[in-house]
Amino acid sequence: MPDIHSPPAPPVRDDSPDCCVRLVCVMNEQGLHARPAAKLAQTALRFTSDVSITMGTQTVDAKSILDILTLAAGNGANLELRAQGCDAQEALDALADLFKNRFQ
Repeated sequence: MPDIHSPPAPPVRDDSPDCCVRLVCVMNEQGLHARPAAKLAQTALRFTSDVSITMGTQTVDAKSILDILTLAAGNGANLELRAQGCDAQEALDALADLFKNRFQ
């Protein structure tokens, strides 16, 4: 049985050719609240690739608004976007644009 007090394992790094990673920063004054989280999830759902968001040691499914909200990512939070699949690069480009344009 694992020790519940030990820190979580670091995320596994996948260097496969169809895996892409992008680092972004939350620049919204109110962070990733419901409206930007919904835009993120809706955008991620347009792609067939698996898309995840990591903040610290927590990784969530970018296609789930509830998962995104559990990050409680505030203004200035650094996030890692990761996509794996045939349209991974396009998915990350679209998601990074949301952050760049502050979800407008």
